[in-house]
Amino acid sequence: MAKAYDHLFKLLLIGDSGMGKTCLIICFAEDGFNNTYISTIGINFKICTVDVGRKKIKLQVWDTAGQERFKTITTAYYRGAMGIILVYDITDEKSFENIQNWMKSIKENASAGVEHLLLENKCDMEAKRKVQKEQVIKLAREHGIRFFETSAKSSTNVDEAFSSLVWDILLKSGGQRSGGQRSGNSHSLPPAPPPHTDLKPYDKKNTSKCSLG
Repeated sequence: MAKAYDHLFKLLLIGDSGMGKTCLIICFAEDGFNNTYISTIGINFKICTVDVGRKKIKLQVWDTAGQERFKTITTAYYRGAMGIILVYDITDEKSFENIQNWMKSIKENASAGVEHLLLENKCDMEAKRKVQKEQVIKLAREHGIRFFETSAKSSTNVDEAFSSLVWDILLKSGGQRSGGQRSGNSHSLPPAPPPHTDLKPYDKKNTSKCSLG
């Protein structure tokens, strides 16, 4: 029996507790937002299917707890991840400082060559920003990664961020970049930004969502 997808990608979201990782996943996979904050215990995941070019991609999106007491559990899921998203809160300077620790954790536990992306979340709270954009640009340069300003609450750049990571993984795996299409109960992701845009945020408004698979 033929598979219902062309590729299976495992994505992992990491970062301190309370950064909005769960909300980002719900926004991406379910087109929703929940104002009620419940801290993730250990690890959780959602599955969705997206169309990227002419390829149907099944995504396992893993949501990790940020608390130190769950670190042994969550780091076990790094290996095998094809893409890792680091998340911090623009209103929480300590969460940004801890990104260096999370980067170290990736180097120690993830597979070599894993794609990764930095999200500065809660950009709808710009008036309360504690992390300056110059700091983010410097960090992105140091690690050679792309970053996005996102908001799960307003859906700002959520699709674009996931799209960027999925495109990078697909291209590394030998996939071809081509026009998007929509079929069945899955949805096309928006085009990824051009390569090497990691030194500035990508601010295109999001246009589409994926559905649960």
